[in-house]
Amino acid sequence: EVQLVESGGGLVQAVGSLRLACVVSGFRFDDYDIGWFRQAPRKERDGIGCMVDSDGETYIKNSVKGRFTISRDNAKNTVYLQMNSLNPEDTAVYYCEAALQVLVVRCGEPDEYDYWGQGTQVTVSS
Repeated sequence: EVQLVESGGGLVQAVGSLRLACVVSGFRFDDYDIGWFRQAPRKERDGIGCMVDSDGETYIKNSVKGRFTISRDNAKNTVYLQMNSLNPEDTAVYYCEAALQVLVVRCGEPDEYDYWGQGTQVTVSS
């Protein structure tokens, strides 16, 4: 059974940091591309970035580049989203999603992925 489980969310003050984790199971970790998304209340799910290819090449959306980074730990079947300098506009439920192959140009499209987790809530107070 394919599973993605996000963790690490919580309440943080503005300019603080959080590191989210996405633990995957049920498939060969190296074979899948992983994307991070977020969905704020009354808004559509929005792509943050993704990690593609077995060498872990990453792409980050311009609006969060410089603040957010994606990394992976193959030994733990885990992909991380490090978020720094958080602001209230970053408040959302954060999801990780997986697919066998994602085109870079469509990295931020939720429909490109086949599996997703339950999400973890991130709340940034001012």
